[in-house]
Amino acid sequence: MIEPAAPAIVFGLVTGFAVAFQVGLALGAPWGRFAMGGAYPGRFPPRLRVGALVQAAVLAILAVIVLAHAGLVLPELSASYPWLIWLAVAFSGVSAVLNAITRSAGERRIWLPVAIVMLASSLLVALA
Repeated sequence: MIEPAAPAIVFGLVTGFAVAFQVGLALGAPWGRFAMGGAYPGRFPPRLRVGALVQAAVLAILAVIVLAHAGLVLPELSASYPWLIWLAVAFSGVSAVLNAITRSAGERRIWLPVAIVMLASSLLVALA
């Protein structure tokens, strides 16, 4: 049987990197070429900055779900809603596909490996 703590921690760390990136975008960091298919190089316009904050929140929630399923935080969350882990797996899978097909080579180089690690680690936690 797979021990879920290690892949959950990996998911949390990698997701923390993605959250920090999204918060940076929201605060005006000029990293737009590495997000949204590179459609907005430089700083995001205000509406996309709000979207980056929403994305950061979603990612943080997914990290809590994965860590909870591994029993590292909020064990009652996983006990009450054991199916939530599959949302994290599905989100990570969709993210991997979208980052694989993006037109932005920079985005693909950075975020495809991140999405693959998120998918693999969340799947390992789900199957544990």
